[in-house]
Amino acid sequence: MKGIHVLLSYSLVMGLAMGLDSCSSSHASQVPEEPIPELVSYNFDIRPILSDKCSACHGPDANKREAGLRLDDSVSVFKALKEHPNAYALVPGKPELSEVFLRISTEDTTKMMPPKASHLKLSAREIDLIEKWIKQGAKYEKHWAFVAPKKPALPEVDQKDWVKNEIDYFVLQKMEQKDLSPNEEADKERLLKRVALDLNGLPPSLNQMDRFLADKSPKAYEKMVDELLRNPSYGEKMAVYWLDLARYADSHGYQDDGYRTQWPWRDWVIHALNKNMPYSQFVTWQLAGDLVPTSNPAQAKEQLLATGFNRNHKITEEGGVIQEEYRVSYVADRSDLFGKAFLGVTMECARCHDHKYDPITQKDYYQTFAFFNNVKEVGIESVIGGPETYAKKPLMEISNDDVKGILKFINKQDTSRLIVSVMSDLDTARVSTILKRGNYDAPGDVVQAAMPSVILPFAKNLPKNRLGLTKWLFDQKNPLTSRVFVNQMWQEFFGKGIVKTAGDFGMQGELPTNPALLDWLAVDFMEHGWNIKRLVKQMVMSATYRQSAKMSPEKLAKDPENTYLSRSSRSRINAEFVRDVVLSSSGLLVPMIGGPSVKPYQPPGLWEGATSGRGLLSMYVQDHGASLYRRGMYTLIKRTVPPPTMSIFDASNRDVCEVRRLKTNTPLQALIMMNDPTVLEASRVLAAKLLQENNQVSDKINKAFRMIVCRKPSEKEMSILTTYYQKELKKINLKQANKLLAVGEYPIPNQVDRQLLAVLMRVVNTIYNLEETITRT
Repeated sequence: MKGIHVLLSYSLVMGLAMGLDSCSSSHASQVPEEPIPELVSYNFDIRPILSDKCSACHGPDANKREAGLRLDDSVSVFKALKEHPNAYALVPGKPELSEVFLRISTEDTTKMMPPKASHLKLSAREIDLIEKWIKQGAKYEKHWAFVAPKKPALPEVDQKDWVKNEIDYFVLQKMEQKDLSPNEEADKERLLKRVALDLNGLPPSLNQMDRFLADKSPKAYEKMVDELLRNPSYGEKMAVYWLDLARYADSHGYQDDGYRTQWPWRDWVIHALNKNMPYSQFVTWQLAGDLVPTSNPAQAKEQLLATGFNRNHKITEEGGVIQEEYRVSYVADRSDLFGKAFLGVTMECARCHDHKYDPITQKDYYQTFAFFNNVKEVGIESVIGGPETYAKKPLMEISNDDVKGILKFINKQDTSRLIVSVMSDLDTARVSTILKRGNYDAPGDVVQAAMPSVILPFAKNLPKNRLGLTKWLFDQKNPLTSRVFVNQMWQEFFGKGIVKTAGDFGMQGELPTNPALLDWLAVDFMEHGWNIKRLVKQMVMSATYRQSAKMSPEKLAKDPENTYLSRSSRSRINAEFVRDVVLSSSGLLVPMIGGPSVKPYQPPGLWEGATSGRGLLSMYVQDHGASLYRRGMYTLIKRTVPPPTMSIFDASNRDVCEVRRLKTNTPLQALIMMNDPTVLEASRVLAAKLLQENNQVSDKINKAFRMIVCRKPSEKEMSILTTYYQKELKKINLKQANKLLAVGEYPIPNQVDRQLLAVLMRVVNTIYNLEETITRT
């Protein structure tokens, strides 16, 4: 029972501590309702109401439109109503003559809109907003995300001495408008841990901590940021987010779920991020590297490898499937990814019918689809088998000579044949049609490759292929490309995007909390050559980023979700980095970059319980030696049975494009930190190293705390841990010690006292189980 109480206490504390920034529901009701603005904005006040409550019946989808009324169209909405020629939906300046206002404000349930059966209802504030908007002329605006950003001037602020760079002007202006003031800068230990985790995905070393604490110069923080940006671990950390977006995995998916060798593409991503390839080139090579002209054979091969990005989707190896059905699904996957990852638009909603909320038609969808419809692929190429099935045509082969010369960044560890799925188009364009109701076998009207004109018309001089698509994507007039990426980067460093729905900038997406800042960043990013490292440094150098995470009751009441960034947000680090923190702090981490994915410790029987019994991944055969201690991003991902410890910490199973991970708190996470072999082994290994140092027990505990939590422990923390050490020393005998030490394959030094080792291992494991250990504060 005692263990249960400990677990419950741990889970409760973990959930409370980590949930403070996400527990808005309990506090939001205490926040007073926003007053009606003096000037009502269609984009920021009215459009969200219409999109949530009205667009399903009166939006872009003609098939579901009621009474012929379309409220999102500024032309038709002012015309006489189709069913009532003497009435008008909106009469500018006159809500009493506007059927929209009359219907939303009536008490008559037979006339009320939205109808009672819809279970939707406008609040009194929403009705008042619409009334005031009509009185002010019912002016429509193009959706904010479809208007090209312009660089706004830096706003005037009162506390100019707080500002570190341009970002802070925009953030501080919002704070001052809401009667908030920024937190003080985080102490150096916590700030170093934060920026090290954010830029390298690893805790700072003791050497880095000591150097940073000793450096009293004004440039101390910037020097550390530059050091972290130069570290090859930067590319690994930043790649994890891109692997989610690109749906990278080590298996083909579906029931058989055979092994694939797509990892050289992952090595390229790390390489490209480390050398700071401009975002425009980084994406162009991945979407159309096979079409980019070059006279350099080495570059041509690298460009081709980059296109593996668009072959990371699931591919079936099951006999009896319908070829065209699966081929179409592969094309649709690429189209959907393009919309979500690069445009922040839910294109997939228009696959079967016109989009219900955004002005994207089914024709728009299949015109986008046409760009990806010419790939030389089939629905099923071969059933699960040997090495020849590890990649599907079109593919490229990477030789040992390539790795020695052209593709040096690939960590090829043996002489076996290495193949990677890439992109290559047919010589003659495949005919693309609108598929009725999205069915592969119901072709309709023929369409040509193009993009939705509501975003940016596709110029006539652009080639109607993937290369032309990238030129459209990186046109300076494209309103979405830069906004979407800087928002994804903001999400990486501030916990959530300026647009919270990072994959949906459309009508149903969240509005930007600071639209001026988003536009400033987007334009500035384009003006400086799509330089990713520069953008990252801008964000982490800001005073906004450097704030303490301390939260006063007043700030919690005024801004429960930290929308206005008057403090740093607390959040648990991603699944891969939980593993990295444990391995790195214990000294177990093998820092090798790239190479084939590895299979560390995993509970037995998981793969075997969900397999057809065919292929290399039908049974889990654990690796040994150095492969047990690689970074979390190199853990092999079998789509049908993803790594359990990573799934429990909300890692993506990489089925589809994912631009924002969920964050949950469950008792299973506490159980992982208490019982996972990797955590226990790391505790043992670190304890053994500390025992071999000639110093006091208190010194060993102090050092362990610094290595794991990345700060010096307080007197109270030291007292609790040393008392616990003395208690365990009296309790654990040699037999119990041997049982505790049996976990993991890393050898135990012969000269170490096993009883003392087990005792110190328990103390170290306790430090690993602190909520702060795996929390970014």
